[in-house]
Amino acid sequence: MTLEADFTAQLRSAADRLWQLLENFGRSQVLVVGDLTLDEFLTGQVERVSREAPVLILRHETTRQVPGGGANAVYNLAKLGTQVKAVGLVGKDDQGNALRQIFEAAGIDTQGILVDRDRPTVTKTRISGHARQSVTQQIVRIDRKSDSLPDLSLQLQLAEYIQQQAKDAQAVVCSDYGDGGLTQPVIEAALSHTQTVVDAQTELHRYAGAFLFTPNLPEAELAVGYAIASPEALERAGRDLLALTRAQHVLITRGEEGMSLFDRNGNHSVIPAFNRTEVFDVTGAGDTVAAALTIALTVGASAWEAAVLGNLAASIVVRQFGTATTTVEEMKAALQDLLDEMSD
Repeated sequence: MTLEADFTAQLRSAADRLWQLLENFGRSQVLVVGDLTLDEFLTGQVERVSREAPVLILRHETTRQVPGGGANAVYNLAKLGTQVKAVGLVGKDDQGNALRQIFEAAGIDTQGILVDRDRPTVTKTRISGHARQSVTQQIVRIDRKSDSLPDLSLQLQLAEYIQQQAKDAQAVVCSDYGDGGLTQPVIEAALSHTQTVVDAQTELHRYAGAFLFTPNLPEAELAVGYAIASPEALERAGRDLLALTRAQHVLITRGEEGMSLFDRNGNHSVIPAFNRTEVFDVTGAGDTVAAALTIALTVGASAWEAAVLGNLAASIVVRQFGTATTTVEEMKAALQDLLDEMSD
């Protein structure tokens, strides 16, 4: 792994400051408003082809349930040591109970999670199989969700809770996966905070006025309406996104090309990818970026410092399969590895 020379110099000079910020991660208090999802992973061994239909029969081995979607952003924040309050909706079902139990076991405040009796908990069930001593492969994914919006009374209850709790939070994160939990009343309540970070897949204009946005490249292209396939297009997209969102900062995450941070003063900072060779699964990496970045902002980081720490956290979770989290200790070790590499 090599880092560009100019960024290497910046990172070396900022090392002590980044260490200090990591030391303070546990002092942060963050409110997360998100489309809460449960990710299920069912695995089994292939026994034979069914006589009923041309499908595989699996003997069940394990079931694993982890937070996904906006719930993954919540979980990432908790694992990084911050005090986090989750806001969103779950259904009156086993999946909603499972998600709440996972949160409570991690010390996450769940008072802002309301039960929607008309809509199921958004659940993505991945069924994987393997033959004896072979690689496990995903066979099918089953999604449970509703296309209808939550009842207005639930929207207003969420908005009221956000307004009550936002004054005690140092930042608000909006994690919008397009599942209907972030309606206009909810968004307006979230935007009442001066330091709102938005990670939304679509319709970024709905969050106009938020402090910082973290779109990935496809989300940025969707928002501006053209391909970002050249340095010139990237510069243009940064300007257009700032105008569209009226944000102070826009961070475009670009996979192996790293990140581009734009601000209203016309600055564009490029942060290279810290891990290009050990990428196994990018699922949920955007949630990790938003979580680490937000915590860093709450403990006094500049937008550039926060983006570097978000990038560092993401470089760790992409080494793991499925939605994953990291810790401050792992981030410290990864930062030390980078510094050691630069000194070689």
